[in-house]
Amino acid sequence: MDRLSDYDYVLPEELIAQTPLQDRSASRLMWLRLDGGIEHRSFVDVVEILKPGDLLVMNDTRVSAIRLYGKKMTGAAVEALLLRETAPACYEALVKPAKRLRIGAAISFADGLAASVVGELEDGIKVLEFKPVENFRERLAKVGLTPLPPYIHEILQDKERYQTVYGTVGGSAAAPTAGLHFTPELLGRLDERGIETAKVTLHVGIDTFRPVQVEDLDQHRMHGENCSVTDATVEMVRKCSGRVIAVGTTTVRTLESFADGPRQLRTGSMDSRLFIRPGFRFQIIDGMFTNFHLPRTTMLTMISALARRERILDAYREAVAANYRFLSFGDSMLIL
Repeated sequence: MDRLSDYDYVLPEELIAQTPLQDRSASRLMWLRLDGGIEHRSFVDVVEILKPGDLLVMNDTRVSAIRLYGKKMTGAAVEALLLRETAPACYEALVKPAKRLRIGAAISFADGLAASVVGELEDGIKVLEFKPVENFRERLAKVGLTPLPPYIHEILQDKERYQTVYGTVGGSAAAPTAGLHFTPELLGRLDERGIETAKVTLHVGIDTFRPVQVEDLDQHRMHGENCSVTDATVEMVRKCSGRVIAVGTTTVRTLESFADGPRQLRTGSMDSRLFIRPGFRFQIIDGMFTNFHLPRTTMLTMISALARRERILDAYREAVAANYRFLSFGDSMLIL
């Protein structure tokens, strides 16, 4: 039995990065070599590590979810996470306290914004309709907060720091954080060296923060996340003369979900529920960039499928001993 507890390790709370570095590319990089050994480098060293002919594949999603704090008519506090706009000024949202916000409940927010609960969906999702006001979107952008993961407790001063510099397609509730280290200057240097880039799209859902509930991983069912691959990316992967290197677990899941054979992709869109863990045979990627993940997560099982569970856990223990920064705003790992 493949057990969840096999993917556990001790993560000191003080190693969970609470704020991004001033320079995106100034993070540390642990290079876990698939041919053996670990190198401790700086992220900017990727220009030397990657080779002409290599192909970097990135997830171009953007975080479009918005967190708002407001009050019920009684004065009780309300928190709303706007996930998706389904009609003008009408959003699917997670709200707290969900049980006390039934259809018809009114919520007031800052800057004259107000909404009513007009529908209830599965998984506790409510439908909020905002009352018409002038400059609605400007007000929403002004009072809305970036929906950071629950393990980050600091307020993010610059909302763009929880977006990749190449993200263009809104739809995510969380950022594909392995890509946060790249800057336009660094991408330019990679291009000059002959390293190509391609894009896929996977919209990260809020379920990404929900813990795995079962010990027997055979019983775990992945939540579905919408992803897509274009004809251009299919062709770039097919023609790649070097290594295909994914930026982040979301990119890996997208590429391998659309795999039709070694280096063979199909184009299209789907809700992927692919669960990658040891024993999985990768068809597309030769390596990946990833941040350091929480214990007992499907992201940890994925990287263990690429580099063996024992090696990953040894590398994580080394990262803890060397005071690497963990999770979304933390340092980077390259498995290659």
